[in-house]
Amino acid sequence: MLAAFVWTTGPAKLWEGIRNVGWMFPVIIGLGGLRFFVRAWAWTLCAEPAHPLGLAPAFTAVLAGDAIGNVTPLGPIVGEPAKAALVRGAVPLQPALTALAIENIFYTLSTAAMIVAGTIALLFAFDLPAALREFSEVTVVVILLALAACLVILWGRPAIISRWLPLLTPSGSRLHTRLGRIQVLEDQVYTFASRRRAVVLPVILLEVSFHALGVVETYLALWMILGQHPLVIHSFILETANRVITVAFKFIPFQLGVGEVGSGAVTAVLGLGATAGGTLSIVRKARMGVWALAGGLRLLRGK
Repeated sequence: MLAAFVWTTGPAKLWEGIRNVGWMFPVIIGLGGLRFFVRAWAWTLCAEPAHPLGLAPAFTAVLAGDAIGNVTPLGPIVGEPAKAALVRGAVPLQPALTALAIENIFYTLSTAAMIVAGTIALLFAFDLPAALREFSEVTVVVILLALAACLVILWGRPAIISRWLPLLTPSGSRLHTRLGRIQVLEDQVYTFASRRRAVVLPVILLEVSFHALGVVETYLALWMILGQHPLVIHSFILETANRVITVAFKFIPFQLGVGEVGSGAVTAVLGLGATAGGTLSIVRKARMGVWALAGGLRLLRGK
C-alpha cells in the first residue's frame, strides 16, 4: 500500500513536502517525546502510594514498550506488559501492571471520546459523500454505546474476568493458579476512582494533554507541508483519523501503508489534497522511528 501510494501520488511531490518540514522536524520530535512523558506521568499517578513509581523509569519504560508495539505485529499485547516488566527493579510487577491497566483505561476512554468529537466535527463542518457520512454516523453511535457500556461496568463492578476466566481455561493451568492476583487487580481497577479521588482529575487532564499535543504536532507539520496555516479543525480531525488508524491497524508495524492511504483520504475530503495527508504520515513515521530507536536502546540496556 505504501509503495502504491508513493507511486500514484508522485515521489517528487512527497519529497517536496517532507523537505518543507525542515527545521520544524526537531520540534515535532520534541512534541512526540512530550506525549510519551504525559502518559508516563499518568502511569505514575495511577501507582499505589505503597509502591511509588518514579517518572524517569516510567518514561523510559513507556518508550521501550511503544517501540516493541510499533515494530512487532503483536503491538500492545507485548508492548504493554513489557512496560511493567521494565520497571520491576523499582516497583513489583503486580502493582506496576495494575497501575498500567488503570492508566490504559483512562487512555482508552479519552481516545474514544476524541474519536467521537472529531467525527462529529467532520459531520457538521464538511459536506461528505453519503456513504462516508453514514459510516461516520454509525461510528459515533457505536462508540457512544461502547462508552456507555464501559461506564455501566465501572459503576456496577461485575467480576467479569475472575468469574469467567476459570470457565474458559483448563483446570490447573497457569491462569488458574494466578486467579487470586487477577481478582485483586480487578478489584483495584474498579475501586480506583473511589480510593484515589485526588488523582483522577490530573490523570484525565494528562490523557487529554496527550491528544492535544497530537493536534499541535499535526498543525505544525501541516503548516510546513502546505506552506500556510491550516485550520485548527483540520488538525483536530486529522489527529482523530490518526487515532482511528493506530487503533485499527496497530498490528501493522508503524501502520505502514495504511497510515499514508488513510491520512491522504482524510486530507482529500478536507480539501487539502491527498499528498498532504500522505506526507504528514511519513513525517510522523520518521518521528516514531526516532523514539523507537530511543526505546530500543533502553531495551538493550536491560535493567
